[in-house]
Amino acid sequence: MRFDFFSFPVRSVMAGLLVLGLVGCASGPGAKARDPLEPWNRGVTEFNDAVDGNVLIPVATAYRDVTPAPVRQGINNFFANLEDAWSFVNNLLQFKGHAATESFMRFSVNTFFGLGGVLDIATEMRLEKQTKDFGHTLGYWGVGPGPYLVLPLLGPSTLRDASARVVSHQGDLVNHIEKVPVRNVATVVRIIDTRAKFLKASSVLDEIALDKYTFTRDAFLQRRRSSIFDGNPPDDEELE
Repeated sequence: MRFDFFSFPVRSVMAGLLVLGLVGCASGPGAKARDPLEPWNRGVTEFNDAVDGNVLIPVATAYRDVTPAPVRQGINNFFANLEDAWSFVNNLLQFKGHAATESFMRFSVNTFFGLGGVLDIATEMRLEKQTKDFGHTLGYWGVGPGPYLVLPLLGPSTLRDASARVVSHQGDLVNHIEKVPVRNVATVVRIIDTRAKFLKASSVLDEIALDKYTFTRDAFLQRRRSSIFDGNPPDDEELE
């Protein structure tokens, strides 16, 4: 039986959600409202950091060092183009006509004139990237984020966004590649390419953050909230 790497993220998410009830008692009376699962989250963060330090960083560093910058850019463009297709769907679900049009145009232009997305011609045409996923859509329609949640291997999330990953998994065009080996290779390349992009940022974070967990949590929640509201979040936290 061949291993289908793509089914792993969904299983990881569902496993993370199942343990919520088990770890709730570990939050303690002094837990922060947005991070009641901090003991669990810190434990998963330590596990993720170990995997990152021992596997992803060395592989991503080697990838960056041996792969020419134009090739890396082309790979990044290819996966970003696939992301535009899912963004188009979610912008439609949010009734954002202009954003949906730009996402559709970006995907069409880059796919047909940019060698399948390897070349980012749409950006040169000043078509703005309008990245949205199903978590954004749920947030737009009033679904609250729920507690902060760190997922095994997948990293920072919230209860809402973790649940939305199941739908986003199906909306990812890579997951519809019929040949499992090709699908698995594409997933691995995307993971490595993504990690390589953030090598410098993670190095800086290690140097400046007194508590990397708290810094990462606060930065993620703030950035996610801003993204859901297109850079203009309401003052009332409960509106998220």
